Amino acid sequence: MGQHETAATSLGQAVRDELDASLAAVDADLARRYPGDPGTRQPVHTVYVPADAYAADTVRTWGERALAALDEHAPDAASLAAVLGIPDDLAEPVHTRVRAKLEREPVEDLRVDFEDGYGPRTGADEDADAARAAELTAAACQDGTAPPYIGIRMKSMEAAVRDRGIRTLDIFLTGLMDAGGLPAGLVLTLPKTSRPEQVAAMARLAEEFERARGLAPGRIGFEIQIETTQAILGADGTATVARMIDAAGGRATALHYGTYDYSAACGIGAAHQSLDHPAADHAKAVMQAAAAGTGVRLSDGSTNVLPVGPARRVHDAWRLHHRLVRRSLARGYYQGWDMHPGHLPTRYAAVYAFYREGLERTAARLVAYTHRAGGDITDITDEPATARALSGHLLRGLDCGAVDAAETARLTGLTRADLEALAGRPRR
Repeated sequence: MGQHETAATSLGQAVRDELDASLAAVDADLARRYPGDPGTRQPVHTVYVPADAYAADTVRTWGERALAALDEHAPDAASLAAVLGIPDDLAEPVHTRVRAKLEREPVEDLRVDFEDGYGPRTGADEDADAARAAELTAAACQDGTAPPYIGIRMKSMEAAVRDRGIRTLDIFLTGLMDAGGLPAGLVLTLPKTSRPEQVAAMARLAEEFERARGLAPGRIGFEIQIETTQAILGADGTATVARMIDAAGGRATALHYGTYDYSAACGIGAAHQSLDHPAADHAKAVMQAAAAGTGVRLSDGSTNVLPVGPARRVHDAWRLHHRLVRRSLARGYYQGWDMHPGHLPTRYAAVYAFYREGLERTAARLVAYTHRAGGDITDITDEPATARALSGHLLRGLDCGAVDAAETARLTGLTRADLEALAGRPRR
């Protein structure tokens, strides 16, 4: 007879049953609202391209321009390390992997922009661009040239542009359906949200389109762009962004911070609008707390300092971008926006160095945890929550190409499936 069966207790089974029954609704609500990590790849960035500039060769052109910038301003590992301050032991693997990434998959997530980057257009022009975007996107997905994630940023649910945004979304989605169906990596972005009701309206649109075209319920998700102060702090003092996630009815996939709209709304002067301003940090901290455990991912915004002109200016812009990307990564924002092909070398350099530095120590901590060795292998004793973070770190590195499966297997003795189990990701 086991110890559990012989240990003396004072409370009967009926008490436990009663408590289970009283908390059943709470258990169900927590499971619904906080399902945890979705277990899918998160892109390290989103590239925004105005709809009128979107072309069949956009991704290839961005890659070629990024490679040209790298070859001109940091043609080898030593020069890239000198510009960005990458440690000597990481310089060669980072430079090699950045080049390979720019050749193989320069853009992970592409958003065809019908909002701020698009500007005012006639209705006929926007109709034509929306239809063309659908046609080009469908063709790219069919011939394998599309990035893993692709979609549009429509206009917002604000009264002045609501009807136009709905029409553009309808034309784009209809075009994709007529060309063969929605791509697996489809992503839609709803900008300038300030009230949960606007998010609920977007969810209703998605539901109605699914019904009209015979799609499975819940097939269409969308990102919520946080660009207004009302999205962070509502008139009633609540964190509106948390209510927005709930209003999406399970369709919200990510929260994207809008650097310049939010900064301007806070009254911050143009010269001081940046990802690292205290107002930005506050907004993103609220977003992070609201999204934690919900399966909704976070994305930081962009820098508008472009790496163009003479070498000195390019290097200055690269250093700024590299520092901001690393800062975001350290704060748990694993995605951001890139506004120019010249940002791609420093995006990937920062991301790859972030995941490769300390790789052996990260692996050793996982080995110690899985073998319950603790201080016998490292000077840190990790708990399950930290093991989830360590595994998630390696998985993100694998997804973006910073590390490879052979390396992680050699260092940890773990397969990807093992890492996903430790990270608490659902089986797919």
